[in-house]
Amino acid sequence: MKISTKGRYALRMLIDLCTNGQERYIALKDVAERQNISKKYLEQIVPALHKAGILETTRGFQGGYRLAKSPEECTIGEILRITEGNLAPVACLQDKENQCPRAGDCVTLPIWEGLQTVIADYLDGLTLKDLIDKMSIK
Repeated sequence: MKISTKGRYALRMLIDLCTNGQERYIALKDVAERQNISKKYLEQIVPALHKAGILETTRGFQGGYRLAKSPEECTIGEILRITEGNLAPVACLQDKENQCPRAGDCVTLPIWEGLQTVIADYLDGLTLKDLIDKMSIK
C-alpha cells in the first residue's frame, strides 16, 4: 500500500481548513497558496470529500469550503479510504470477500490480514484533531 499525493494533499487541505477558520468558508485558492498545492489538483479532490460528507461548499463572493464535521469526527482512515479507495496491503484483501482462489490454502494470508488490521486500527484511531494537536506541540 502506498498513499498517493491525492490522499496526502487531502489531509493537508483538511488540516488547513481546520487551522484557518473552522466556522467560515475558505477559498480553495487560499488553501492552495498556503499549502503550495495546485488549485486544479485540489479541485479534483474536493468532490469526493464533499460527496462523503467531509466538506461543505458554498458559492459566491464569500464562498469556499469548510469541514462538514468536527475535526474530532474525521478519522484519517476515513479520509484516506475516500481518496485512495481502500487501504489493503495486498490485492486479495481489496474486496469485502477474498476472491483469491488460493485464499483457503495461502500460508501468507494471515500476515496480510494482520497487517491490514494494524493499518486500519492505527489510521481509524487518529483524527484531524489529533494531527492539529500534534502540530501545536512543536
